Amino acid sequence: MAFIEVENLSKTYTLRKKRAGHFSREKIQVKALDSMHFEVSEGEILGYIGPNGAGKSTTVKLLCGILTPESGTARVNGLIPWKDRKAHARQIGVVFGQRSQLWWDVPVIDSYQLLRDIYRVPEESYRRRLAELTEALALEELLSTPLRLLSLGQRMRAELGGSLLHSPRLLFLDEPTIGLDAVSKLQLRDFLQRENREHGTTIMLTTHDMEDISALCRRVLVLGHGKKLFDGALPDLLAKYDTQRVITLRYADGRSLPELPHGCAVSRDGQDHRIVYSPDALPTAQLMAALQAAGPIQELTVQSQSIDHLIAAMYREMDL
Repeated sequence: MAFIEVENLSKTYTLRKKRAGHFSREKIQVKALDSMHFEVSEGEILGYIGPNGAGKSTTVKLLCGILTPESGTARVNGLIPWKDRKAHARQIGVVFGQRSQLWWDVPVIDSYQLLRDIYRVPEESYRRRLAELTEALALEELLSTPLRLLSLGQRMRAELGGSLLHSPRLLFLDEPTIGLDAVSKLQLRDFLQRENREHGTTIMLTTHDMEDISALCRRVLVLGHGKKLFDGALPDLLAKYDTQRVITLRYADGRSLPELPHGCAVSRDGQDHRIVYSPDALPTAQLMAALQAAGPIQELTVQSQSIDHLIAAMYREMDL
């Protein structure tokens, strides 16, 4: 039996939209999820991705037991989240990148002690787990500091520690690295891989950051307009839709780009040049040779397109 089972899950919101020339508002039904179905094995890290408004947060709220669906069902370790809320809450942890579960004006350790009482964690288990998380997340210098005085990266580490104090079997992460610097992102990814490997924690990761997905997830589920568009291995998704690369380039003397082969989309922001191209039509080595021959390069990066571009390509193919 799968650890997470989602069967024909649907959720609709009613929005009120102002009508031109009227004081009254028109009711509009928005289908956030439309007969969604998928399974997640225990110990798996699933990348749950899609553009804003696709239904990702609605799915997470349903699986957390915060919302109740119109139809369909879901089970997490045999429990229906919105029916078995108390028992279900003890087996999950949740981290939202823009929201906090810790108290803003008190030291982090005080929030942890309150969470220990809320989840009824035995004192010995709490101390052992706190020591483990303090070492893994480098929390020692943060525990005595109020949350409001921490940097964004420090707050995220503190939030992760709080969400894992009761050793949940399932961890929901919604944009956990948003706003973090490169070093903090790498530390956070390393920690999540360790938590998954050593404790078998199942992780459901919702993010727009393709680097997070590439570093952590072997499997991705792509959502669009409340429907499942893709469910499979990340390399399969990239092989089909990740067809473009972006080069950002700056010459040491600020010169303009040379004449480039046909098929490149070029733009400029100050001294930075941005080149979008397809490696299938124009090999990267050939393009790099032309750029290097034009003059001394000060900075150069090559990146994949964003997840939004991948989703847009899927939409075009599916005529959505």
